[in-house]
Amino acid sequence: MSLVSLWGVASAQPKGMAHIERGTYMPFYSSSGDSVTVEPFFMDKYPVTNADFLAFVKENPEWRKSNVKSIFAEEGYLKHWQGDLNLGPKAEKIRSSPVTNVSWFAARAYAKWKGKRLPTLDEWEYVASANQQKPLASRDKEFVQKILDWYSKPNPDTMPNVGQKKPNYHGVYDMHGLIWEWVQNFNTVFISGASRSDQGELKQFYCAAGSSAATDADKENYAAFLRYSLRGSLEADFSVGNLGFRLAKDIE
Repeated sequence: MSLVSLWGVASAQPKGMAHIERGTYMPFYSSSGDSVTVEPFFMDKYPVTNADFLAFVKENPEWRKSNVKSIFAEEGYLKHWQGDLNLGPKAEKIRSSPVTNVSWFAARAYAKWKGKRLPTLDEWEYVASANQQKPLASRDKEFVQKILDWYSKPNPDTMPNVGQKKPNYHGVYDMHGLIWEWVQNFNTVFISGASRSDQGELKQFYCAAGSSAATDADKENYAAFLRYSLRGSLEADFSVGNLGFRLAKDIE
C-alpha cells in the first residue's frame, strides 16, 4: 500500500474505530477446508456502552423500555436499567460498561442511527482470531485457554468497563473476556438452506456428537464452537444479560 493510499485510509478512519486490513481465515463451520477472505472495513474499538445506548434511546423514544414493540424485543429488554432514561443506582458504575439485554433489532437500529452497521459473522470471527501479536492466533493454545477460562466463569453482577485489557493485533478491545456480541447474520449459523429447517445438524454439534462441519473436536475448535452454538440458538428479539454488540463500517 502506498503512502498516499495509507494517508487516505487514515484520514477517512472514523473516530473510535480500527482499520481492519484485508485478511483470510479458516472458519470453524467450514466442511470443505476452504478459507474465507475478509475485505477491509472499520470496526469499533470498544463494545457499545450503557451511556452510548442511553444517548440513543433519548433521541429515539420508540426504543425505550416502556415503548419498544414486543416483536422487536422480549420482556427482558434493558432489564438492568431502572427506567426508560435511568440507569439505576449503579449508574456511575455501568455507564462505561457494555450495554447488554438488547435485541438484535435494537442493535441494528442503533447502528443505523450512528451511520454504521453490525459486523458480519466472518468479520467478527476474523478480528476475534487475533491475539496481541498476530492476526491469526486460533491455534495458539495459551490464547484459546484464556477464552475458555472466561467462558467457564459466571457473569459478574456488574459488568466491567470496556477497554480495561490490552487491544489485539488490530487495535480492537474486548473481543473476548467481557461479553458475547451480536453479528449481522447471526441466524445463518449452521444453516445450509434458506430456512432454519436443518437444525438437526446444530443439535448434533451442541451435543458434541460431531457433524459434517466438525473436522475435529480439539480444544482449538471448542472456543469457536461455543460461540457458534450460542448464535444458532438466538432469535432476533432475544435480550440476554451478557450479550451486547459493537459496530462496523464499510470503507468507501
